[in-house]
This record gives sequence, C-alpha cells and structure tokens, in this order.
Amino acid sequence: MSWNVKGSYFESCNCDTLCPCIFLSAPTMGDCTVVVGWHIDSGNDDAVRLDGLNVVLAVHSPGPMHQTKWNAAAYIDGRANEQQRQSLLRIFGGQAGGHPAALASFIGKLLGAKFVPIEFESKGKAFSLKIPAVADVAIEALEGAGGAATQISGHPLVIAPGFPATVARSKHLKYTDYGYNWSLTQKNGLFSPFQYQN
Repeated sequence: MSWNVKGSYFESCNCDTLCPCIFLSAPTMGDCTVVVGWHIDSGNDDAVRLDGLNVVLAVHSPGPMHQTKWNAAAYIDGRANEQQRQSLLRIFGGQAGGHPAALASFIGKLLGAKFVPIEFESKGKAFSLKIPAVADVAIEALEGAGGAATQISGHPLVIAPGFPATVARSKHLKYTDYGYNWSLTQKNGLFSPFQYQN
C-alpha cells in the first residue's frame, strides 16, 4: 500500500522563541509541553482519500525532547469515516513508515487517541486550532528584518523535513486533558508546509 499526505502544519510549545529543542538542546523550562496540528490539503492511503482532514498531537516531554520519551495524546478529525480514521491512526501513529515513524519513535506512552471536532485555520502568517473543551492554540509569524519572515531550515528535530520553518510566537496555548492543564502566551511557535509519504 502506498500513501501520501501534504498540507500545512504548525506547533506551539512552552519554550521561549526560538525553541532550543529543535537544535537538540534542553528546553527553556526544563520540560516541554507542545501541541502540533496538521491540516491535510490532499492525501490518500491507497484508495482512501484524506483530503481536508486534521490531526493534532499533544506532547509532554519531562526533559530534553531528543533524550526523554514523550507522553502523547492523539486527536483525529471527527469528520473522518472509519476507513479514514484507521488510515490517519496508521500514518500519524508511525505504523505506515515514513517521517511519522521517526516522530513516533520518541513516544514512550500514548495516553489515548480520540475522534473529535478539530477546527484548523490558517490566514497568511497566522495559524490556529481548536478542539472543544480540550485545546485552543493560536500563533502568528514573528516579523524579521524589513518585515520578512524569519525562517530556519536543516534543524535536527524537525516535524516537516524539506521545508523551511517560519518562526512564530503564540497568542495563546491552552490545553486540558489527561491530567494536564497548560495555559501559555507569548511562547514559541513554528509553521510550514509538510509532505509525508512512503
């Protein structure tokens, strides 16, 4: 079976801008709490179409992200039918290979996977996502010299290989589930296109 998904992703965490974790350094606060969202513009898992669907991952790493196993919770778009749900779980859970498998290798404990309404929005330099009663995250690009975007590429811990990440700052990050309660503002954010396949 072949699969391919592409679209936009963003993340926000409790580190100061710019998150040192992506350079394999210790997180600003000693641990890392991050919410990552993916919106699939187009994609398929063999004959199963995945266009327009969203996936969110909430992660707590008790220490440096490259050295410490993560606790993670997955959220799959509630609009997905059963075939689409299984495909998204397989792909983003790492069982289908590709870059998601590399990311999944850092997870020590999967707290759960829920099928929920996910609102994902991108407007130019701003991204946001909402999961009712669980998550509310919004970021906006950090303006660089001359008004240009501030971008990084080639960093070792990367969500979307092959694409430069635009540096952003959070307007807010709120997450409440599995005993966690995060409420942050003016912290790190990153966004870029993504494409995964195998």
